[in-house]
Amino acid sequence: MEFSHVSVLLNECIEGLNIKSDGIYVDCTVGGAGHSIEIAKRLGEKGKLIALDRDPDAVKAAEKRLNGYNAQVIRSNYSDLRNILDSMGIDSVDGVLMDLGVSSHQLDTPERGFSYHYNAPLDMRMSQDGISAYDIINDWSEEQLAKIIFEFGEEKFSRKIAKNIILSREKKSIEMTLELAEIIKQSVPAAVKREKNPCKKTFQAIRIAVNGEFDHLSCGLNTAFDCLKSHGRLAVITFHSLEDRLVKQCFAGLCKGCVCPPDFPQCVCGIEPRGKLINKKPIVASSYELEYNNRSRSAKLRIIERR
Repeated sequence: MEFSHVSVLLNECIEGLNIKSDGIYVDCTVGGAGHSIEIAKRLGEKGKLIALDRDPDAVKAAEKRLNGYNAQVIRSNYSDLRNILDSMGIDSVDGVLMDLGVSSHQLDTPERGFSYHYNAPLDMRMSQDGISAYDIINDWSEEQLAKIIFEFGEEKFSRKIAKNIILSREKKSIEMTLELAEIIKQSVPAAVKREKNPCKKTFQAIRIAVNGEFDHLSCGLNTAFDCLKSHGRLAVITFHSLEDRLVKQCFAGLCKGCVCPPDFPQCVCGIEPRGKLINKKPIVASSYELEYNNRSRSAKLRIIERR
C-alpha cells in the first residue's frame, strides 16, 4: 500500500516556520512528506532539509518524494535529534516541525494494527520493532493496563476494561484488533456506545504505551528547542489534549524567565526567558480544511521562537 497522508495545517505551518531560503530545517515526523516538500520548495542551493521518521515505510516514501530536493531523509526518532545533527556537523538549525500522532497510512493499513475499524493482528508499532500492542495486552498486569488506559486514554471505564481484558486472555490470547474492540464495547455502558465508538480512548492509550510517545515528546521538545538558532522556530501539531497540554507547559516554561518568589521586590535569579510564543492560542484548522480532511478536526498548532 502506498504511503499516503493528508498534511494537516499545511499553510499555517509553512507560514509559522518563517522559512529562509538558505536556512536549515528539520521535519521530525516526515510521514507522507507533505510538509517536507513545501519546506524544501522554499529552500535555495544553500538551504537544507533534514527529514526524520521512525517508520521505515515513511522513510522509503519520503526518500522517493524528496528526490531532487536539497533534503536528507533519516530513519530515527526525533528525540535523537542532537546526535543526528552532531553527526552531520550541524550546530544549530533555523526551524523544526513536529507533526505528532498517527499518519493516515498507519491508520488505513490494516496490518499495522492501529485501527479498531479493521481486523488485524495487534501491533501499533510506529517503528515496526520493539514491544507490540499484543505484548502489552497479553502480558501486562490488570493494574498496569488500568493505569495506562486511564492516564493515556483518559478513559473513566479503565478498570472495567482492564478487568475484562484479563478475564478474556485467561481463556485465550487476545490476538486481533477486533477482539480487543469487542472487549472494550462489552466493558462500557450502552449509553456510551450509542454516543460514539468507545474504542478510541483505549486504542490511543495502548498506542502511546507501545511507542513511548510521551517520553520521546518530553525529551524531543527540549532537544529541538535547544537545537534552534536565535530567532529559529519550533512548530508542533498535536492531536489530543494530553499531547497539547505537554507542549503548552513546555513552551510556557521556556518563555517564563524569572523564577524568584512573587514577594521578592526585584529579580535576583537573573534567569531570562529563552523563547517567545508566536501564537498565544493554538492555531486550529479552518472550516475549509475541515471539509476535506476530517482528521484535522482535533489538530492544534503551537509555535515558539528562540530568543
